[in-house]
Amino acid sequence: MKNALQIAAGDNVAVALADIRAGEALPGAQAGAETLTGETAPGPGEAALGVAPLGVVARTDIPRGHKIALSDIKAGENIIKYGHPIGHATVDIPAGAHVHTHNLKTNLKGLLEYTYEPQPAPCGGGDAPKRTSGGHDTPGTGGLDTVREGSDGMRENGDAPVCDASRRGALPVGLPRRGSGDAPVCDDAFWGYVRRDGSVGIRNEIWIVNTVGCVNMVAETLARKGNELYGGETDGIYAFAHPFGCSQLGDDARYTQSILRGMVNHPNAGGVLVLGLGCENNHIPLFKGFLGSFDPDRVKFLVAQESEDEIADGLAIIGELVEYAKGAKRERIPAGKLVIGLKCGGSDGLSGISANPLVGRVADMLAGCGGTAILSEVPEMFGAETILMNRAKDEGVFRDIVRMINDFKEYFMRYNQEVYENPSPGNKEGGITTLEDKSLGCVQKGGTGPVNAVLDYGDRAAAPGLNLLYGPGNDIVAITALMAAGAHIILFTTGRGTPVGAPVPTMKIATNTPLATKKPGWIDFDAGRLLGDAGMDDLAGELFCKTLRVASGVERTRNEANGYREIAIFKDGVTL
Repeated sequence: MKNALQIAAGDNVAVALADIRAGEALPGAQAGAETLTGETAPGPGEAALGVAPLGVVARTDIPRGHKIALSDIKAGENIIKYGHPIGHATVDIPAGAHVHTHNLKTNLKGLLEYTYEPQPAPCGGGDAPKRTSGGHDTPGTGGLDTVREGSDGMRENGDAPVCDASRRGALPVGLPRRGSGDAPVCDDAFWGYVRRDGSVGIRNEIWIVNTVGCVNMVAETLARKGNELYGGETDGIYAFAHPFGCSQLGDDARYTQSILRGMVNHPNAGGVLVLGLGCENNHIPLFKGFLGSFDPDRVKFLVAQESEDEIADGLAIIGELVEYAKGAKRERIPAGKLVIGLKCGGSDGLSGISANPLVGRVADMLAGCGGTAILSEVPEMFGAETILMNRAKDEGVFRDIVRMINDFKEYFMRYNQEVYENPSPGNKEGGITTLEDKSLGCVQKGGTGPVNAVLDYGDRAAAPGLNLLYGPGNDIVAITALMAAGAHIILFTTGRGTPVGAPVPTMKIATNTPLATKKPGWIDFDAGRLLGDAGMDDLAGELFCKTLRVASGVERTRNEANGYREIAIFKDGVTL
């Protein structure tokens, strides 16, 4: 295994794939040797994608995930990673030096003006992954890509990974296959539930949705007693505490109603009890108007102040919902009906090399099947936003992205906060230095296809392909927004680990193998294998297969097994 990786040919830093000791040489390559990406390395003096130039020796210890200078960098000169600036040097940095917060500073400022400069999507608009003649990903897109034959049940037919179900065990689905020429043909499917309104769910649960935080403990009591009475008859009964629904004004009140509406309408719930207090601002008659049309057999209401015994009445309603939900049966559904949310948290310097581009490849594969992927965390687009803007499907979507970016910057500025007050302490310890550094890795979760729509906070995704969702980077707030936007599953990458889970299955994907080994109770998938012998195509196919298995109920995510489910609602304003 190489000890460092130069991600794009023009980068003047490499990323340590393992701890590097002072005096240790970076790998280099002899002319004609194969690099980490499978590309033939050039001779001395020529930069190669995925390999450090010859002769670079670490001047100090370089922790895993951190950056090392590949050449002398002058003070004020841009530091280049992923083929883009991630800030500038604050002092002269010699080759082999550690590049981090002590000598690198962000270039980010306030509001910017943008010009639409559309660029063709490398994946042809969300088709199955295509390859260059050199056998590696397009330079600057990040990630490792070394193709190998079928060691994990994957095989190749033409250029597209195909899942051989007979070799992978009890998998009721296939993977993309090629038709004539280069056009992908998707006959993939998962086994889910079709609701009366035509929406599709992957779980058949009973959800208790509170109109106000005052009834949180009543809801939790109902969920506990409901599971004692009806355990095993559905996929479980769940309550989701939150502190809002009263004493809120303007956008905050609408944010709360939008998220709760998204929960009530979410098809992973086979039945929903909307539980209110009675005197709150978001009282049930008002919320019903905001909710719009609903199936009265699937959605029922209880006002606690109007009930002599809210526990007894609530359990009776839950019994009715369970009986209704039991009538739903799994059936084969095209993968194009699947919606995935894309999230990272507890990121490290390997996130943009392994897990994030891997998830991006899966997002492209799903889009090629007609499915939907949702990318949020707007502050973690700052510094990489033009990459997304130039992938907008048309100028209208481009303007929507500009509005989303600048609106969120103005939100920071209203509170006299720096736009670039990020990364977190844990991010920095893991090797991420500036917000540009974090963002350029973060946006790779969105793959390489066009951006087809921009959603406001609380909106539900309707356009297939990649959608951008307005919302903060905070983990619990973001996964809640992704769920409310219709995500059936959230693919959540992490370099440092986190147990958090949304109301929907939240698949944790480790950026490095030591984390996957240390925290098997949290981690569902090890993307750190990309840093070893595994290839991008093989692992993307494996993760795609696993996603469809989770959707089909064949597998459960760690957050489901642990019972880790929670919500948090975005707040920006006065509390009365």
